[in-house]
Parts: sequence; C-alpha cells; structure tokens
Amino acid sequence: MRPTPRTSSPRRYLMCPPTHFSVTYSINPWMDPTKPVDLPLALAQWEDLRDRYRSLGHTVELLTPDPALPDMVFAANGATVVGGRVLGARFAHAERSDEAAAHLSWFRRNGWPDDTVRVPEHVNEGEGDFAVTASWILAGRGFRSSPLAHGEAQEFFGRPVIGLELVDPRYYHLDTALCVLDDARDEVMYYPAAFSPGSRAVLARLFPDALIATEEDAAALGLNAVSDGLHVLLPQAAVGLFEPLRQRGFEPVGMDLGELLKGGGSVKCCTQELRPWIPSGLGDRA
Repeated sequence: MRPTPRTSSPRRYLMCPPTHFSVTYSINPWMDPTKPVDLPLALAQWEDLRDRYRSLGHTVELLTPDPALPDMVFAANGATVVGGRVLGARFAHAERSDEAAAHLSWFRRNGWPDDTVRVPEHVNEGEGDFAVTASWILAGRGFRSSPLAHGEAQEFFGRPVIGLELVDPRYYHLDTALCVLDDARDEVMYYPAAFSPGSRAVLARLFPDALIATEEDAAALGLNAVSDGLHVLLPQAAVGLFEPLRQRGFEPVGMDLGELLKGGGSVKCCTQELRPWIPSGLGDRA
C-alpha cells in the first residue's frame, strides 16, 4: 500500500488531571475496586499525554478536578462540541452524573454563548459515544447512550447521525471500538466484533477502506486513540496497529496509560476535542 500524504492540523483539547482518580466502584468490565490505583503514576502518565499534545502543536485546556468525582479524568464523556456548539452529557450511572454540570459550567465560563450550549434531554456520554467525521456523526448505543440521544444530536448540530449498536460490554462506548483517523477524509479504524451485524454492515458500506483492528489490539484499547490527521496517539500495547497505520501514512505515537486503563479508559477517554474553539476568559487554563 502506497502511503497517503498526511498533514496534521492544530487541535484544541479539554482534559482533566487525575488528581482524585480512583476505582472505588465498577460500572464497566475494566473496573475492579480490589486493584489499587498508583495515583502518582496515573498523574505522570496523564501529564505525558498532555505534554505530547502540546509538543505536537495542539492546545490543551484544563478542567478543574472535583474530589467527589474520581472519573473526571475521562473528559471525553462530558460533552460533544461540533461547529462551536456544545451538547452536554447526561450520564447513565449516578456515580458520574455530576460531571455533566461541571463540564457545562466550564464552557459557559470560557466563552460559549448560552444559545450554543445545550443541556440534553436524553442520556448520552459525550464523545464516548459520538465520533465526528466530515460527513457524519457516528453514534454508539447499547450500553450507555440512549438511541433517543441520536435524534437530539442531529437536530442540535444539523448533521446526519449514524446509529451504531455495540454488543460487547468490554466496548461499552463507541470510542473503545472505533477511532476517527482523518476527520476530513471520513477515515476510521474499528473492531467489527464490537458491533451488531447490522452495524457492521453499515460501517463496511460507509468505510470500505477502514483499518480493521484485531481482537488483541482492541482488547488493549488500541482504538481508544486520538488522531490529528497525521499523528495517532494510541495505547502502546496495541502493537498490531502501528505498522498498518504507518502503511497508510500516519505516524503512530505509543502512550502508556496503564493506570487509567484500570478505570476503563485510555487516550481518547482523557481527551475531549473542542471544534472549533471560541476564545474568551480561559479561566481554567494552566
């Protein structure tokens, strides 16, 4: 395969440091409260991801962590931002429900007008279950986000939403089973067995040239990755994805977020993308 010429574009991300990260309850198959978290190591791994984004020319804004919300580090779940419009989250589990207000408060403090910020009516877990390409918003359902949230997102963003049914509890969010590699070219990678037969057929029709992940790389959360169009930051344990990405012209960047994996998340779970950014107060930047 001849590599496709790739270019990166500057991105703005919202992240939350794992200052209070712990696993004291279990709301997905990855979480085991009997396995302690090495908090200093978790913080060091998160800082490495933040610093890597900045070294690649991206901007990272910070959400202040709340000691009562140990999963706030998984900032992707707090909202979805498309075209400067913010659809907030409504979490499926009570343990995370207060994160939604913390995210929307951040947007309002930092320049998003009230008419661009929506408190959702239906359960959705932000970019955990919404993935944005040039043509579509891909929307996961089956474990967390409600199918009713898909119509709500389509009306709010004015973009076609494609529903995808998740069937394996290990891949409880869309961002554990699918990654947008090039949003301008509608290019993705995904793990077919995470989806229902009908959703696999939809994906094959929409993305006939997608990179297909193996079971081993999906189980390493290799699809919980972030791409800027050139660099693909992904769990370093997903070794089988590196060469196929290079063959397509991408530059894979392996990251070690092993401590955060104890909560069921990796690179993408820690990263909410702001599309595009509306500059204003920047009260939480650090």
